[in-house]
This record gives sequence, structure tokens and C-alpha cells, in this order.
Amino acid sequence: MPSVARCFVTRQLPGPALDRLKAGHDVKIWQQRLPPTPSELAHEAKDAEGLLSLLTDHVDESLISQLPYLKAISNYAVGVDNVDLEAATRRGIPVGNTPDVLTDATADLTFALLLAAARRLPEAIQAAKEGDWVTWEPAMHLGQEVYGTTLGIIGFGRIGRAVAERAKGFSMRVLTATAREGLSEPLKELLREADFVSVHCPLTPETHHLMDAEALALMGPNSILINTARGPIVDPKALRQALEQGGIAAAALDVTEPEPLPAGDPLLTTKNLIIAPHIGSATRAAREKMASLAVGNLLAALDGKPMPHQANVISATTTAN
Repeated sequence: MPSVARCFVTRQLPGPALDRLKAGHDVKIWQQRLPPTPSELAHEAKDAEGLLSLLTDHVDESLISQLPYLKAISNYAVGVDNVDLEAATRRGIPVGNTPDVLTDATADLTFALLLAAARRLPEAIQAAKEGDWVTWEPAMHLGQEVYGTTLGIIGFGRIGRAVAERAKGFSMRVLTATAREGLSEPLKELLREADFVSVHCPLTPETHHLMDAEALALMGPNSILINTARGPIVDPKALRQALEQGGIAAAALDVTEPEPLPAGDPLLTTKNLIIAPHIGSATRAAREKMASLAVGNLLAALDGKPMPHQANVISATTTAN
């Protein structure tokens, strides 16, 4: 039988998965709606051997150094850009993630945003609610057709491939490019050719502000940008300028920089821009599966076994505290 470990979970999770963790370990859960601040997280997890974090938690080198008993980090997300993998690896701490289970949910939302932006749905819905629907008008709320157009996908991993599958139903021509080398020539060609550009690459130093003024200028005035990956991949100032000056027709974001946007941020009032509050994986099925994977990763590590889904490699010569 594994020994009982102290665990800190940074938010209540949907579904029954946390009951599995509670059954064998001493679990403390952050109950507030907002995530713990860095100082609160360091205080609450100071004795923790297991940490189950969210993408809103900054598990950086400073935090890890303040948690002397920490043996495992399980991140409730596909990405691990909020975790300092190098610092964790030096300590011999495995870091888990939750791949695959949110692929379809995120791809569905991507296409929903694409269609909503193309057909100007938020604007039309608001007009109807506000009484600005006086009759059927031939020149009102004119959007763009999607069927038979060209979709450019930046980052062709699981989610990018799932989006491409959905595009088949609209007979779309699909172009793909990686972003490992930043704004490469293949990526430039994609931006020039695509009617819709959908971002699905991870956030790395090479992809930070990948979609900047230069990249957006390559897109046509009738093109539409969709980002359901990570907010900092798109330069918000450059995006606002491109929208206001007609460089691109519209954009739809499920992620922003910063996140959430503060009150008064100019993006909130930018025309032809849809902003959703990071709901790519927000289906009950996806979020409960994510919780199950995150708990499974933590349970395995606390039992001295490899995590089923581990984002870093711990060498045999490195041991956790």
C-alpha cells in the first residue's frame, strides 16, 4: 500500500475524479473562484507532496523552490507552459498533463468561432435583441461564406488535425504549417493563401507573438483569424490595429493576452472581434476526463510509478525529494 501523501489541488474539479485522490491521500482544495496568488499558492502547498495545478497557476522555479516536499506536479491542461519544466526536472519532479481528451471539444469550438466570425453572428444576435431588426434587409449583416474556401492551420497536432477533419464537411481546402521556426516561408505562404487562419501551435519562445504586425499584414483584408491555442501567440496591439485599419476582416479568440482581459482593455470594444472566456475544453465530458487523467497522473507518481501522461523526462540519476 502506498503511503498517505499530502496533496494540494488549486481548484475544485468537475466529476468524481478527486474522490479517488481523497480515498488514498490527504487532500486540500482551494475553494475560491479566483486562483491562489503566488504567495497564497506557496503558503497553501508548503507541505504538499503532490500538486494538482491549473493553467492559471504559475508553477515557476520560485514556487518549486518553496515546496521542499514536492514529489509530483499534475497539470490540468494539455499545455504545460505555466510550469517550469526545467526547474521541476532538476528536482526530479515529474510533471503530468492531460492530452487527447479535449481535442474534439476544442476543435468543435474552433469551428464554432470560425462560423460565428464569418457570418457576424454576435453582431446580428445583438441587433435582434436590441430591437434593431425592423425588417428583412438585403444589405444588413453581410458575412462571408465558408464552404469551399481555404483554411490555414498553424500547428498540425491533435487539435489541428481534428479541425481539418471538420473542414472536410465544408469542402475547404486545408493548408498546414508548423511554427517551430517562427514566421518561416511556408507559414508566410499559408497566411497569404488562407481565407481563415486557425492557430493550434503550443506557446514557446518561437511562437510568442508569432501573429504580429508582419504576420497579420500577410493576411488579406477579407481573411479571418481564429486562436484557440494560447493568448500570447497573437500580439494584441497588432491585432487591434489590423482590425481597425481593415488589414483583416475579423478575428475570434478563445484565449487572450493577458487572460482575462482587464476592464477597459481596448480589445473588448474592437469591432469585428469575438472574445470567448477560454472555453475550448468546456464540455462536461472533456473537463471530467481531464480531471480523471490529472488525478491518475498524480496517483501514479505518488505510488512511485511513471505518470501515464508525463511532459518531462526524469533521468535515473535524478530523484525527487
